[in-house]
Amino acid sequence: MIQPDDYQKMWREVTLVALDVETSGKYPLSSEICEIAAVKWRGGKIVDEYQTLVRVRIPMGAEVIAIHNITNEMLEGAPEMSSAIAKFYEFMGDGYAVAHHAPFDLGFLAIEIERAKLMLPKRPAFCSSLLSRKAFSDAPNHRLQTLIKYFKLEQGQAHRALDDARACLAVALRCFEKVGVDASVAKLMDYQAVPLPWGSYSIADLRSHAVFAVLVAALEKNKDVQIIYAGGSRPGESRTVRPVGLVRNPNGDFFVAIDENDDQPKRFFLNKITAARL
Repeated sequence: MIQPDDYQKMWREVTLVALDVETSGKYPLSSEICEIAAVKWRGGKIVDEYQTLVRVRIPMGAEVIAIHNITNEMLEGAPEMSSAIAKFYEFMGDGYAVAHHAPFDLGFLAIEIERAKLMLPKRPAFCSSLLSRKAFSDAPNHRLQTLIKYFKLEQGQAHRALDDARACLAVALRCFEKVGVDASVAKLMDYQAVPLPWGSYSIADLRSHAVFAVLVAALEKNKDVQIIYAGGSRPGESRTVRPVGLVRNPNGDFFVAIDENDDQPKRFFLNKITAARL
């Protein structure tokens, strides 16, 4: 467990692990990680890097391949997730994770860490996107590629995990320095304002809930599910939906699904789903 004194250390005294994942789709459970990379920073410099492609079970479509340019052929000889996540977990060690739009990366990684029967990291994560919005509000926007140009950083290959992890680290360090070169970890957490503990992305927690466990099962089995939703245009009515994804998010966890009377995915916030049945 983390001791309170750990949060009082200056950020320059701790280990940071900037990470990034590329995936086969938007949503955890229904999509897979196809690349993981991380950059370890300690004592004022990068001390190690990790990168691997990851074999996926379901071939990726052209739309997602066009984003990261990782093809199904490139993944044929790649390690399986069980091997990749174990090595990533060891690489992480006791570092503080840093990611750009961290909830996305943590959502995918937490699932695989739990599947490997490993404990979720105890140290909370930092999000370079959230930090940059406060520290550099004058930037045109806070997408990673925009911030790379804003800070005149070395331009790597966009949407490849190692280059994005390096860029994420560089952006985060600029934000940390803006808060204060001697700022404590606790001060940075307060500045970020949005807590990002790994436990908030646990799927194991959802499996222990009578209703949410059904949603997880529907996604894993790719089966329609009947839900009662206390919101929207038909509050309290039973509706059959086709599951698309499930997102754990600081602003509210939500289930993405296509309603039987519609053809576009909708968000159903978990705290408003009162019943579910396969």
